[in-house]
Amino acid sequence: MTDTENAEKDDKIVGTEAQNESLDTKEDPMYSGDLQYEDEEDLESPALATKKLRDKLKACEKEKKEYLDGWQRMRADFANVKKEEETRRGEMIKFASEGLVDDLLPVLDSFSMAFGNREVWEKVDENWRKGVEYIYAQMYSVLESRGLSEIGKVGEKVDPRTHVAIEEIPLPSEKEADTVAEVVQKGYRLHSKVIRPAKVKAFGHKVEI
Repeated sequence: MTDTENAEKDDKIVGTEAQNESLDTKEDPMYSGDLQYEDEEDLESPALATKKLRDKLKACEKEKKEYLDGWQRMRADFANVKKEEETRRGEMIKFASEGLVDDLLPVLDSFSMAFGNREVWEKVDENWRKGVEYIYAQMYSVLESRGLSEIGKVGEKVDPRTHVAIEEIPLPSEKEADTVAEVVQKGYRLHSKVIRPAKVKAFGHKVEI
């Protein structure tokens, strides 16, 4: 082989090695033009990272408070609804017998009329009289246990909410003014509700027609 051919061969070998070295440096990160960096968060200063964590914590606390407030409001609303429902149910139970009591008022009036005239009533056969009085006491005891009470007693002050004055009686003394002189028809109250006011005659109480 001539000197010229040997020189050409050496040039080819050198060129191939240079090409291979160029390829290796492109794959090596140390020689790459595009440097690989860590995530931006890793490069942040500790103060900035701490601030971001504090902001996230505040946001979480605010959201937690909103959820807690909402839950507490819902709980309070539910408790109020439950209480109102129990009150309505209690009122319904209390006054469920009002219709029955209304139907029995004429019966109570009949007993009151029979017992009202003591002179005549005392002349009735004693055994029969005591039997009727016992039946009345039983019936009224049942109604009383359901919340029924009488309205109208001689000597009490006339109250337009519970009395209807149907006649004015001459006033015997000032201290008896506007008091009940006579109960013409008993009134009744069911629990706190007046289901029928008492009809009365009153001392010195002006009767409104």
